[in-house]
Amino acid sequence: MMLRVRHVTRFIYEGEALESYNDVRLRPVSDPLQRCTSYHLRTTPETRITTHYDFYQNQVDHFELHTPHSLLEVESIAEVETREDKRGRPPAGVPLAALNDPLVKDPYFDFVVESRYVTQNVAIWREAIDVLGGPVSDLWDAAVRLGNHVHSTFAYDPDWTHVHTDAASALKDRRGVCQDYAHVMLSFCRSQGIPARYVSGYFFNGKTGDENEASHAWVEIFVPHFGWKAWDPTHNREADPRYIKLAIGRDYGDIRPVSGTYRGKSTRQMEVIVQIRNIGSS
Repeated sequence: MMLRVRHVTRFIYEGEALESYNDVRLRPVSDPLQRCTSYHLRTTPETRITTHYDFYQNQVDHFELHTPHSLLEVESIAEVETREDKRGRPPAGVPLAALNDPLVKDPYFDFVVESRYVTQNVAIWREAIDVLGGPVSDLWDAAVRLGNHVHSTFAYDPDWTHVHTDAASALKDRRGVCQDYAHVMLSFCRSQGIPARYVSGYFFNGKTGDENEASHAWVEIFVPHFGWKAWDPTHNREADPRYIKLAIGRDYGDIRPVSGTYRGKSTRQMEVIVQIRNIGSS
């Protein structure tokens, strides 16, 4: 598929922001399953944008404003060619012990430990054990079962949680959005030693592209001698060409699409517009 994404983030300040410092992670990645063919980032007010790559090799566009402004708008427009994963399903029967194979070179270590939003506690570990019924003997199958469990026991509720809700809090209430589904699945997987990382991006739902949609989040599981494979606990399925990947990290804190600080009054409003259009077949 060829997908075009317009993403607008608008901050409206009470009074004026005297200055602001901002990081943007909105450029879709290029990897074997997708290719970003064009990307344009615009800010209002206009300012110089510099680019670097973070620890997980996500592109970060940085800009600063040093004059007072009452509104800040960040708009990205990208075109992405997405592809089917021709590898198919990961092989069955891959045990956790395969992670210790000296031939495994992928740096998965950050994705088996606790992080800011992917909390660990006895309740999370116990529930994961109850779902699996014993030790992990098939890494991918165990991860999918944990994702299925999150999907079947959670209620999607966009008004219940916020961007700073961690996995333990989301699991307690069993309500939330895709970010919460992903964080809880990550917590279950990591509690059992399964490498799992957070993915930010978009999901094209087949609409015309003029409606306001939303960013999306899902999980990637590392299977030794196979690689990373995506699972979406919100929709309870593998990712396919309708998914566009922006960035990966330990949790939401690593991949916030637009983040930063500003000096001024403490109150501001944020508006987000996401529009996705199918512009052809790849």
